[in-house]
Amino acid sequence: MSDPQQTAANAPAPAPKQSSGKRRMLMTLIVLVILIAAVAYGLYYFLVARFHESTDDAYVNGNVVQITPQVVGTVVSVNADDTQTVKAGDPLVALDPADSKVALDQAEANLAQTVRQVRTFFVNNNQYEAQVALRKSDLSRAQDDLRRRLTVAQTGAVSQEEISHARDAVRSAQAALDAAQQELASNRSLTANTTIADHPNVLAAAAKVRDSYINYARNTLPAPVTGYVAKRSVQVGQRVAPGNPLMAIVPLNGVWIDANFKEVQLKHMRIGQPVEVTADLYGSGVVFHGKVIGFSAGTGSAFSLLPAQNATGNWIKVVQRLPVRIELDPKELEQHPLRIGLSMNVDVTIKDEQGGQLGNVQNTVYQTNVFDKYGAQADQEIARIIQQNAGSGAGMQGTGSPAASRGNATKSASTAKLM
Repeated sequence: MSDPQQTAANAPAPAPKQSSGKRRMLMTLIVLVILIAAVAYGLYYFLVARFHESTDDAYVNGNVVQITPQVVGTVVSVNADDTQTVKAGDPLVALDPADSKVALDQAEANLAQTVRQVRTFFVNNNQYEAQVALRKSDLSRAQDDLRRRLTVAQTGAVSQEEISHARDAVRSAQAALDAAQQELASNRSLTANTTIADHPNVLAAAAKVRDSYINYARNTLPAPVTGYVAKRSVQVGQRVAPGNPLMAIVPLNGVWIDANFKEVQLKHMRIGQPVEVTADLYGSGVVFHGKVIGFSAGTGSAFSLLPAQNATGNWIKVVQRLPVRIELDPKELEQHPLRIGLSMNVDVTIKDEQGGQLGNVQNTVYQTNVFDKYGAQADQEIARIIQQNAGSGAGMQGTGSPAASRGNATKSASTAKLM
């Protein structure tokens, strides 16, 4: 028989077997969890992740429209400041127009004088035609006098001296007629196939008026587009020259995203693929939707100020990034405006690879019509001056506008010089 104390001491012996079983169960659960996670990730990768490429190296970009003068002048007014909104056509900066106004007045006076001079060309046609008719009458009378004298010369009633004088009168009348006809032809050459408004002299003077008027109008600098004012540097009283940057306008309704993807991410990326974008400004709660619209022609390092000289043989390979342009939905931009330079997170769905990378890029056109009115206003001013100084009568067809008479090729070509 064993001692009762020894029996009590040996009683807890089965405990290590239970602890070992728990550990095996825990390890089994861990392995199962890892296997399930691996399978889930594999399914996620093959069904979702492999069709997406993302990067946080993306920024908002857009057009920065520089406002620069086209004429020399002194700033007398600045009508916009940073952060303010301007509409296309709004006057931003005004220059002193005194010098250009003087030049415009001189050009308009020269045009008026030229119109009056050309008007005399058409009036002289009638005068020279009357002179020709008069000379023809004198020649006819001299010929009749000579014919009558020759008829009675055999009777001795008229002397040979008188007949000689009659012949001289015929020659003199014929010479006067020839001179009058030459004067008429010379004056007609100045007015042939043209009107007062389309006369070359008038068109040349009108071109000077147009040039002076446009220079005068350029003393006011309008906003080419609608947007926000930025980088204003112009001050009242400043003397500016053509090309000096005065301020910039940023149209925020047309911004885009430049996402810099690694070169290894571009294999399956195509134009037209859908994109989801989030901004650090709004957080992940606001998602912008867009699409890929183009790829840069070179990497950022290739277009840098000091591009890497990889051909020297002493270089370290670095994964390059290529800018990809992404167009955003204008309605979403209107609800949540973005500013140039903001950081973005981009996720491109690359499942559809039917698009191209270079060949299917759609060209973008930027244009403004705020300067078109200058030419139209100049034409109205020219037409007014011609109408006031041309009067009425011969050569007045088409004087309503320098470009009104375009019925033939000669007039059209002449008018094109003014336009």
